[in-house]
Amino acid sequence: MKTIILILTAIATSLMAGLFYAWSYSITLGLARLSDIGYISAMQALNRAILNPLFFICFFGAAILLPFSTYLYYTPAMQTQFWLLLAAVACYIIGVMGVTIFGNVPLNESLDTFNVSSASIQEISAKRIQFEGPWNNLNNIRTLSSVLAMILVIIACIVQKEG
Repeated sequence: MKTIILILTAIATSLMAGLFYAWSYSITLGLARLSDIGYISAMQALNRAILNPLFFICFFGAAILLPFSTYLYYTPAMQTQFWLLLAAVACYIIGVMGVTIFGNVPLNESLDTFNVSSASIQEISAKRIQFEGPWNNLNNIRTLSSVLAMILVIIACIVQKEG
């Protein structure tokens, strides 16, 4: 049973790492080529579309499965799998959940309330400058954190199989 939970943890963590990786290394590069109006409109649409059940299952699923797997691999001897999973929990909870909740979400909410149709060209340009750089930087932190968490979980899977 704990091996199945660990595999589900690896899948959920990997899906989130893939999502953030895709955003950092393809989606944001494409969005950067858009006009200010196009950029704001596209980000508003993307930020609304991502709030769906499949995203929430993986995003929160990894946040639940990582600590649960860590608990399952706790032993008085404090074996390697436990430490790897504990490090993965820290990476994901701080670098993905924390950054998302306290960084990206407030930026998304601010952008969502911005009315492109009633704003001037200068206001739209200022809004993009206010949003794009900080959001991309935070997303890069989420990308690195989720990829590191994924690597740690994968190593825990391999070490567990050998042990």
